Amino acid sequence: MNTLLEQVLKHEVYPAMGCTEPVAVAFAAASAGELIKGRITGVTVITDPGTYKNGLAVSIPNASGRKGNLLAAAIGAVARRPDLGAELFKDLPPAGLKEASALVKSGRARISVDYSRRGIYICAEVRTGKEKALCLLEGSHKQVARLSRNGRTIFRAARAVGTKKGLPYKIALRKAGFKDLFREVEKISAADLSYLKAGVEMNLAAAGEGLKLKKVGYYMEDLIRKGYLKRDILSGAKLKSAAATDARMAGSPVPVMSSGESGNQGVVAILVPWLVGKAFKIPEKRILKSIALSHLVNSYIKVFTGELAPICGCAIAAGVGASVAIVWQRAGANERKATLAVNTVISDIGGMLCDGAKSGCALKVASSAASAIRAAWMALNDEGITGAEGFIGESAEATIKNIARISRLGMGKVDRVILDIMSEKRA
Repeated sequence: MNTLLEQVLKHEVYPAMGCTEPVAVAFAAASAGELIKGRITGVTVITDPGTYKNGLAVSIPNASGRKGNLLAAAIGAVARRPDLGAELFKDLPPAGLKEASALVKSGRARISVDYSRRGIYICAEVRTGKEKALCLLEGSHKQVARLSRNGRTIFRAARAVGTKKGLPYKIALRKAGFKDLFREVEKISAADLSYLKAGVEMNLAAAGEGLKLKKVGYYMEDLIRKGYLKRDILSGAKLKSAAATDARMAGSPVPVMSSGESGNQGVVAILVPWLVGKAFKIPEKRILKSIALSHLVNSYIKVFTGELAPICGCAIAAGVGASVAIVWQRAGANERKATLAVNTVISDIGGMLCDGAKSGCALKVASSAASAIRAAWMALNDEGITGAEGFIGESAEATIKNIARISRLGMGKVDRVILDIMSEKRA
């Protein structure tokens, strides 16, 4: 039986090219398109608010700078290659892109949002001259809940997939505490360590590509080159994390290793502990184990906040995971210090709003990297925000549940207003 860590790595930590939500929309459309024959004549997609928001303004890899879930759906339907998974945009033939673009331009590809949906929900219907097929993703960006062809269901997943309880490993995460997460790290296999190292190399390569673009990471590097900033642990982690995000959000054809099914969160969860660990000369195996913990903490937080929350996941989930990982590198399974790190990051940037995936995410990633490092260093010196302050709890688990409550119950209307503003701009 797989460990909880292995389940998290399997379901939530994988290479992805392009923003997660357009990839998922393309995957759903490809899964439907594969079921029928003939030239594609129409595509209709319905998504949850978070998926709609996150894919509205982000560039598609290998699509000449074009953006959005709608084009992604058309590309997926035309490609009919669900086997490519999260790397569906890796090799887009010019003819396929031209056909997909024509579907969008003619109005034969359409997308809408179902505001009643919570969690991942992507329903893609693809039509040819005489046939139609449907793919429903629910509960996860990769989890097929139903497939149908010409109105006949040919596959339906177990009921638990689409319920609020979610997949079995997510139920286990909800029941876990930080002691359990610390224990999981000690169960790591050699194969998992190798997989984590591949993720580091992948995200460093993405950072290198991002620095070629004149965006956030480039201009942070420019400040260092011109002597206005020092090249140190903090600036290095910020600029490399930002640069990798620059590459993703610009649609550069480079994969990144995700975390919590998010590429940008993968950038923070992986690169920040890696770069800090290397700077402090922590043994490589220990750094990689700390990255495993970073992934676990990120996933743990998201089972409470939701996959696509109104608050930025790079802040309240990946930033926290990275900070706890840095603490663990030097202090081991110290719950008190880990709690201080959790509290301090969430107190610092817990109010960072998510207004969809786009180039500005690199700024948020840089802020998350800086907060994670500051909070970790404070925690290692027994300093940080405590339960006496604001909405912070008496334990790491309590603080996480408090920010999840604020996000889930207090910010639902905020999320709707943000989405309305974004949609109005494109009307």
